[in-house]
Amino acid sequence: MRNHLNTALYTSKRSAIRQFSTLAKETPGCVALTLGEPDFDTPLPVREAADYALNNHETHYIANDGSMELREAIAAFEKNENGVSYEPTEVIVTAGATEALFTALMGIINPGDEVIVPTPAFSLYEEIINLCRGVFVPLDTSEDGFQLNADKLNSLVTDKTKAIILNSPNNPTGCIYNEESLGAVRQAVMDKPIFVICDDVYRQIRYTEEYKSFSEYTDLKEKIILIQSFSKPYAMTGWRMGYLMADASIIERIELLHQYMIVSTPAPFQRACISAIGFKPTELTETYKKRRAFMLRRIEEIGMDVIEPDGAFYLFPSIEKYGITSSEFCTRMIKEEGLAATPGFCFGSDKHIRLTYCYSDDELTEGMNRLEKFVKKLEGK
Repeated sequence: MRNHLNTALYTSKRSAIRQFSTLAKETPGCVALTLGEPDFDTPLPVREAADYALNNHETHYIANDGSMELREAIAAFEKNENGVSYEPTEVIVTAGATEALFTALMGIINPGDEVIVPTPAFSLYEEIINLCRGVFVPLDTSEDGFQLNADKLNSLVTDKTKAIILNSPNNPTGCIYNEESLGAVRQAVMDKPIFVICDDVYRQIRYTEEYKSFSEYTDLKEKIILIQSFSKPYAMTGWRMGYLMADASIIERIELLHQYMIVSTPAPFQRACISAIGFKPTELTETYKKRRAFMLRRIEEIGMDVIEPDGAFYLFPSIEKYGITSSEFCTRMIKEEGLAATPGFCFGSDKHIRLTYCYSDDELTEGMNRLEKFVKKLEGK
């Protein structure tokens, strides 16, 4: 019966990020700088809010789209903090950003529709697009400082283009799209029936005030689907909570997908997420900023080329001058020096590797020492 499954599953690939993380775990003494998993505990007030909910019998069915109290808190947060206006009824509380992305893409894609994704990009986008019978269209930004070139973008827009996905700050580069990049997208979709999916899950982890999300173009609200997650800014990866925001005319239809996929998110976590929204992740961001400075200094000392990230907690240094693929680079580095990074091919850029710095100072120090040893070996020093 294996040959009678949904045909989209035969081309779907397992996460190479997870595969390299597993290889690291199977290697004794390996330092793994692979997963984007904050090393902080979920803030105590958030955990206490969940305990309160459990102890007060908040364990039953809730509204499909999340509790109204949480949706009101999300709408207020986005308006006050990020300058985007949505009614609570235009919010769907989802099982993390992953379900939000799946719901959004399945809700807009018809077979053969094209979705433009600036690369390097999180591999999840391509897989979801393919499962939805859409066509993944990469827009390579590696020669443009990981920004969007208007001419290159326009050359990819066709009558079949259904959406553009923007992830800023970006995973894996940590780069933030500038005004020119956002303007290029704005012009590309202005007079066309093209959605813009704003994956803003790293918005609160940034090191510059020079930031704008495409979601702030309020005159294009009918075209925008905003994706957010509680995972990264509040160290809540295991809670699997996020949300999706869109114009009422869009929400009214795509909420049906969410309803039938998961019914609703866990009742006790509604109160916890309300608490999280009131928590300022300043300490986390300042810690990441210090770690970023350390990593950039060590990368420079090692002699690798990298564009300084303005957000998230990733570095994406180039390995082009070493003359080997990112898969070979990362596989050998695990086996020879006991250091795991994520190969760039996972993100559509084989000339890079991704290093994650949401780990302890000791792990980062040891990891960079091992990277230096490996690079010197490649250079014959």
